[in-house]
Amino acid sequence: MSGPIIGILAGEASGDNLGAGLMRELKVLHPTATFVGIGGPRMMALGLESLVPMDRLSMNLFIDPLRRLPELIRILVKLIRCYQAKRPAVFIGVDFNVFNLLLEGLLKRRGITTVHYVSPSVYAWRRGRVKRVAKAAHLLLTLYPFEPEFYSELPIDTVYVGHPLADEISDTDGSDEARMKARRELGLPEEKLCIALLPGSRMSEVNYMAETFLTAADLIKARVGDVGFVVPCLRPNIAAWLKEALESHRSLDVVRYEGNARLALIACDAAIVKSGTGTLEAMLLRRPMVVSYKLGDLTFRMLRWIIRTPFIALPNILSGRMLVPELLQNDATPEALADNLLSSLSVLDKASQEPETLLEFARLHQLLRQGADKKAAQAVARLLA
Repeated sequence: MSGPIIGILAGEASGDNLGAGLMRELKVLHPTATFVGIGGPRMMALGLESLVPMDRLSMNLFIDPLRRLPELIRILVKLIRCYQAKRPAVFIGVDFNVFNLLLEGLLKRRGITTVHYVSPSVYAWRRGRVKRVAKAAHLLLTLYPFEPEFYSELPIDTVYVGHPLADEISDTDGSDEARMKARRELGLPEEKLCIALLPGSRMSEVNYMAETFLTAADLIKARVGDVGFVVPCLRPNIAAWLKEALESHRSLDVVRYEGNARLALIACDAAIVKSGTGTLEAMLLRRPMVVSYKLGDLTFRMLRWIIRTPFIALPNILSGRMLVPELLQNDATPEALADNLLSSLSVLDKASQEPETLLEFARLHQLLRQGADKKAAQAVARLLA
């Protein structure tokens, strides 16, 4: 007897990771299930029939949607025709909110059960989007515990599943032993003070943030003396930009490598981090941090009027208070970044017991550690039943 057909779509690397974890657990519950949609290498390795390459969905948020609208419409039509023919038992849109919510709504109207995995950031801005999510999906799976409340009065089932990063990162990944191992891998001295600089994974973010971070590093070195810095470069164009930028910061001892931020965070004592997932990883690894974000002046002025949360850093949002320093736009000066980073480190130096901030990091880690992949799969399986 053949198993259920499950539609699933991820439009970017983070969604490919989430989708793969969900698929893996669904295959445990339904070993004969087949998956069809769009995904990346991790999902395809688990048997996904990807109808088009995932990178055909990759786009610049502000420019590409209009320029590539005909291609996106063709992909949308291809997916709808496929699902009308195959009639999947359920369709799961993994993040990638604009495209997936549109597709989910079209499929729901055609009688196909739909799931949206990862709530849009309705806690931060455009809270009216909750109605769009409820209209498009039968079930919403959320990463954070405060999100279901936003949907409590709407006709949609909502399940908090936790964050896969909290499951993936163990309590020992941020230990002194792990730190020394990471330093050996990066060629860093074991006893030297080291700071991770994480200006972003996209070139647009690096253009706004990196020079400020490097100048803050100059100031930290001037005050501390023997200090090293680590900068991960997720893409080759970022590595090329950084190599040129460091010509103006030759006094800095900087280790750079091509890869994601986690190795840098494990190896270092603290971090200056662009707002985003990097702040969550730093929290889960128990690393003191200063969080910053910059945009173009016009964009920042526009967003300032619609942002509905007092915080931008995930540790602060989860804790409900200013747990780690946040410095935005004009407040994100090199001097302010350096001062706040050194203040965070001085608390560690003087404490006779684990600082309260790190204890709160540990509490939040446990709050997010729910077995997200398995819990999400169980929620989807209930729909299949």
